[in-house]
Amino acid sequence: MPAIGLGYWKVEQSAAAALTIDAVKIGYRHLDCAADYGNEANVGDGIAEVVRQGLCKRDDLWVTSKLWNTYHRPEHVQPAFIRSLRDLKLDYLDLYLIHFPVALQYVPMETHYPPGWFVDPNDSQPRMVPDSVPIRETWQAMEELVDAGLVRSIGISNFGVSLIRDLLSQCRIRPSVLQVESHPYLVQQKLIRFCNEASIAVTAFSPLGAPSYVSLGMASESESVLNHPVVQKIASDHGRSTAQIVLRWGVQRGTAVIPKSSKLERLRENIDLTGFELTQPEMESIHALNRNQRFNDPGAFCESAFGCFFPIYE
Repeated sequence: MPAIGLGYWKVEQSAAAALTIDAVKIGYRHLDCAADYGNEANVGDGIAEVVRQGLCKRDDLWVTSKLWNTYHRPEHVQPAFIRSLRDLKLDYLDLYLIHFPVALQYVPMETHYPPGWFVDPNDSQPRMVPDSVPIRETWQAMEELVDAGLVRSIGISNFGVSLIRDLLSQCRIRPSVLQVESHPYLVQQKLIRFCNEASIAVTAFSPLGAPSYVSLGMASESESVLNHPVVQKIASDHGRSTAQIVLRWGVQRGTAVIPKSSKLERLRENIDLTGFELTQPEMESIHALNRNQRFNDPGAFCESAFGCFFPIYE
């Protein structure tokens, strides 16, 4: 799995295909998608064009997608996967993740797709409706995707140590990747150490922290680690941007990072992390910025946004 990828969360449908082509031209080979992002068909158009133009071969790409919350019942896992595979115009995926350890009531694709968090967005009081589905049952259906040759690796996202430990005690195919929020304000040191010792690779989403959430009203500019004097000093010393320093810290500590940008200059900047290395004191000073500050927390946003109190990390 390439250490630097492109995340498609919040990428507009109208921009996704061209963004994919530009990203591949620049050198990206790791594309992080999800049914919930609502743009997989557009990303698929971009991938098809990339291959048609000979910019790279399909096997040169690492394409990830994710199983949405409403498809956790075993009978819905493969249909959900096939829909993502079809939208992405591929005949296999490199990685398929359980997006959240959150099972919600099933919503048929013909009703609305992607289903999002609400069971019925047209209801007078729309709300998310939890479903009682054991992770073990969902995972067994994920394993069957591997058996069928549809996906090369399976993994998890937004899981904590206890859930991972429980899954490892029951699984036939071990999760190969954990994707989780991590940045200098949310270092997740114990979780990442556990994954390293369990041979589970870690991908850090929102690796720059607050900037991904400002437009959603879930963070403020003042909460951005890119404005922190420690990061700014290290950036000045290396002649790099603060974003490059934070992403280099993520890669150098052994995680993959999947920043998102629709701007060509930022795409180039985010992948240009070679040619310099942070010193051990610099790594430690960035580690020390940890505040355990989580921006993407269902326990915080589900109640206000979707009418259901649903903590998963506590």
